[in-house]
Amino acid sequence: MEVAMRFPAALTLLFASGVSLADPQGFEAEARALIPPFAQALQDTLGQALAEGGSRSAVRACQSQAPAIAGKHGRKPWTVGRTALKVRNPANRPDAWERRVLERFSAAAAAGQPVAGLSHAEVVDGEYRYMQAIPTGEPCLACHGENIDRALLDILDERYPQDRARGFALGELRGAFTLRRPLEETTP
Repeated sequence: MEVAMRFPAALTLLFASGVSLADPQGFEAEARALIPPFAQALQDTLGQALAEGGSRSAVRACQSQAPAIAGKHGRKPWTVGRTALKVRNPANRPDAWERRVLERFSAAAAAGQPVAGLSHAEVVDGEYRYMQAIPTGEPCLACHGENIDRALLDILDERYPQDRARGFALGELRGAFTLRRPLEETTP
């Protein structure tokens, strides 16, 4: 009987404190489920552009289509995107929280942890935020590696004058998928 009386009092305190009962574990599963179709759509778009017109075509496709792909794969209330410590597109620059997470990923990778297994979730300012590291894959090296073709470098310099996303090696931390959603859904 004593336990039953404490339980309602605890619930009253919990609701009065404004703490959300949102399930962060459920949010993590949702976030993880959004990444593969987003990544696949990006890869398919780049693969098709490469097949049709080579690296130059892939750069154009990435610049023009990647933002729309991110928008399409963000399912309300989720927003999805990519960021990195060394970005090609300034619109993908990390915010302060993303930068801290990326720096942790970088330190973990330097300590020998596999990049592919790095992820982090946290509640920040009323939002559930999730990041999953992106390792540099073989196809990435054509545009992000250490030995980029001179003609392709000219195109990158023209389209991305502030490009810092170069010089990567296979398996290195290229960046991260970044997802966010409000803890509480608002109705329009």
